[in-house]
Amino acid sequence: MAHIDYFFTVISPFSYLAGTRLEEVAARHGATITYKPVDIVGLFSRTGGVPPMQRPECRQAYRLQEIRRQAAKAGLPVTLKPAHFPTNAAPAAYAIIAAQRAGGGDLGGLVHGLMRACWAEDRDVADDAVIRACLGDAGFDPALADSGLLAGAETYGANLEEASARGVFGAPFYITDGDERFWGQDRLDDLDAHLAGQL
Repeated sequence: MAHIDYFFTVISPFSYLAGTRLEEVAARHGATITYKPVDIVGLFSRTGGVPPMQRPECRQAYRLQEIRRQAAKAGLPVTLKPAHFPTNAAPAAYAIIAAQRAGGGDLGGLVHGLMRACWAEDRDVADDAVIRACLGDAGFDPALADSGLLAGAETYGANLEEASARGVFGAPFYITDGDERFWGQDRLDDLDAHLAGQL
C-alpha cells in the first residue's frame, strides 16, 4: 500500500488551496496519509526561505495574484489578506496531532476546516474556540484541544526536524514512501500520476 507524508501548516494559503484533493488522490490509489504539521517559519530559516511579509514587494504582489488565480481554478473562496494572518499555527497543529492519534473523525476535513477558517472565514486558528469548533465539525471530541499538549509540542518539533532532514522547504509538501517529493498544491496531478505508475 502506498503512503504519503504530508508536511503543511494551517496558515499556508497554498495548503488551503489544495482543498481535499490530496485525500481524493490517496483514496484513488489506496494510499495512506500521515499529516505532519510543521513550523513553517522555522523551516524557512533552515532552508533559505523568507516569510511572506519579509519578501520584496514585487514577490508579495505576485503571491497575492497567484493566490487569487489558484483559488479561482480550485473553486475555493479566499480572503487575500486574512484578518488573522500571520498567527500562531502551533495550537491548531497540536490539535491536529492529537486528533490523528485519537482517530475516529475526518482528519482531512479537520485540516481543511482549519485552513478554511483562516483563508476564507477570517477566523483566528490560534483561538481555542475556533480550534474546538473545527474539531467538532470534523467529528472529533473538541476536548482534544486541551489534551496531549506536551506530546503535541514534541511531535511538532520532531516534524520540523524530519522536514529539514528530508528536503522539505515549503508547504504543502508531499513525500511518497519511495521518497518522491512534490511541492505545492499545483503538483497534486503529478503525485496522482506517480502513484498510478505514470511518472
